[in-house]
Amino acid sequence: MSVIAVLALDGVPGYQLTTPGLTFAAARHHPWVDYDVRICVAPGFESTGGAAPFRIETAWGLEGLEDADTVLLPGCAGFRDEPAPAVADALRAAAARGCRIGTVGTGTFVLAATGLLDGRRAATSRRYTEELARLHPGVEVDPEGEVVSHGLFHSAAGVLGGLDLCLHLITLDHGESVVTETERQAFLQLQVPADDLTGDVAAKTLAPSDGSLDEAIRWMEANLQHPLTLAEIADRTGLGIRTLTRRFRAETGLSPLQYLLRARIQLAQRLLERTDDPIEGIAARTGLGTPANLRHHFHRCTGTTPGIYRNAFRSLAAAFTWTERDEADRP
Repeated sequence: MSVIAVLALDGVPGYQLTTPGLTFAAARHHPWVDYDVRICVAPGFESTGGAAPFRIETAWGLEGLEDADTVLLPGCAGFRDEPAPAVADALRAAAARGCRIGTVGTGTFVLAATGLLDGRRAATSRRYTEELARLHPGVEVDPEGEVVSHGLFHSAAGVLGGLDLCLHLITLDHGESVVTETERQAFLQLQVPADDLTGDVAAKTLAPSDGSLDEAIRWMEANLQHPLTLAEIADRTGLGIRTLTRRFRAETGLSPLQYLLRARIQLAQRLLERTDDPIEGIAARTGLGTPANLRHHFHRCTGTTPGIYRNAFRSLAAAFTWTERDEADRP
């Protein structure tokens, strides 16, 4: 189990405090992923910031950082001030024992005040990049933000309430296939018809292989645009079709062609989320051939159409972005 300690300082934006729980909980849908998220309140914490502040009750204070694998530091109201000595000491102790530390938005100011970011690259909310560079000249401030990694330290501008940072850390821990599904779970929580066999296939997490199918799976995923057949996959592995099918089911829970379809739908989802490619281009790149074929399989696997999926994902992403901007404008 990987322990994630989220350190709450007074006035932390509520969405930055709750996003790690949402994201790492979504990652736990994968049977081999296990995160334990702790909310740890710092001395002096009273409530979250924003238009609707709320108090929290938690069993953890700074001692929750002592055995954490990762410490996350969201923004806070007094980010320009020197952190309390106990907070600074806890962060330095975590870094000294090799703990990974991530910051979101103005949380980077707090970590920079400890001296831990001197000589390192880091990001903060874009409206504060010049101020961070002025107050902490030892930090190499990345003006673009996004997610910046330098050794054990990871920082993000705070877009989507730190979601980008959490997904980045999950990628480092478990790879792209896990983070793709985690991102989708966190954003849309698509419902799949229970009586739909292909839908059941789509709902399954792509389970890890024990290693014997890794080369074949990598080859399949690198050639999704081609019309792969069961015989071609079997030839690639040197196995008979029956043996291949039996091993795929034992190691992944899916048949080879079910796995192939699932990988194609995952790629289609990622292209819909992150590109402006037309449906025709996505159908070709995923190996689903025609727009009609893409729409058919996409609807059966996700319960919605490619167009609705793209619009819903982007609308929700925009809503999160505007929430962050609204919070950033508050004192």
